[in-house]
Amino acid sequence: MAAQISGKFRHSVSDTSEFPAVGDFVMVDRLDNSQGDGIIHHVLTRKSVFSRKVAGRKTDTQVVAANIDTLFICMSLNNDFNLRRLERYISVAWDSGASPVIVLTKSDLCLDLEEKVKEVESIAIGIDVLVTTSTSEEGFESLKKYISDGKTVAFIGSSGVGKSTLTNHLLGQSIIETNGIRNDDKGRHTTTRRELFIIPDLGVVIDTPGMKELGIISADFSKSFADIDELATQCRFNDCTHNQEPKCAVQNAIQEGTLSAERFESYLKLKKEAKYDGLNSKKIEKEKINEMFSGVGGIKNARKFIKEKSKKKSR
Repeated sequence: MAAQISGKFRHSVSDTSEFPAVGDFVMVDRLDNSQGDGIIHHVLTRKSVFSRKVAGRKTDTQVVAANIDTLFICMSLNNDFNLRRLERYISVAWDSGASPVIVLTKSDLCLDLEEKVKEVESIAIGIDVLVTTSTSEEGFESLKKYISDGKTVAFIGSSGVGKSTLTNHLLGQSIIETNGIRNDDKGRHTTTRRELFIIPDLGVVIDTPGMKELGIISADFSKSFADIDELATQCRFNDCTHNQEPKCAVQNAIQEGTLSAERFESYLKLKKEAKYDGLNSKKIEKEKINEMFSGVGGIKNARKFIKEKSKKKSR
């Protein structure tokens, strides 16, 4: 049924994220379109919501999908393979309230499948990892155990990783158009809008367009980087910045090879991005100064900073 939001609703919202999104349950004034389009008066409380910062410099929130039970994070095993991007998706997925599952697609194009799966499992703490290929039905069948009557699943990921192909398999027919890979071994972008489909005798599936970027509004780093948080509890100082402090368990793990420097850098980058989101330049500068003076040696750094600043003023 076609519907539109009421004028009162439109003027009462304070943020675009409050408008109806795919997966939402709404209160509407009719059951069909026999008397015209329905009017949406209210969006019911969401039990989960996967959102991102809109592309560009704006800080608005875009709701990708709502009321999801299981979130399938899709990444193909060809040129799309990127652990750092996957960490970003995992962090946002845990924060959404849905349960993430990683789906590795196009395994037939991967020459070192076992190694790639191990790499993903090393950062996918507490998350199931599935492997699929369009050349076999075996991988697709594993998706169905996450779907049941009354449950909603959604596919997210970059363009061309096979989200629409996965959706078609769950539906049992080719409802969504799909394309092959390009000359650079990357998939072609096909889906241009978010769509919700009912799976016969199962639940509901949401297909989403590929995302060129996933700007962070909020994220759950305690789950996505649980290994680093666990190491941090073993540091000598409670306020350790994991930089140059003595007996830092995080730095020791990097030196011993049990934690990759790239993963730690990703952790710092994502935490900083989430912390600075929505702040103006002055507030960001203030946060940076606070970070500079945090941890062991903070007083010493503060004195040095003030001294250097005084020298500049006297010139």
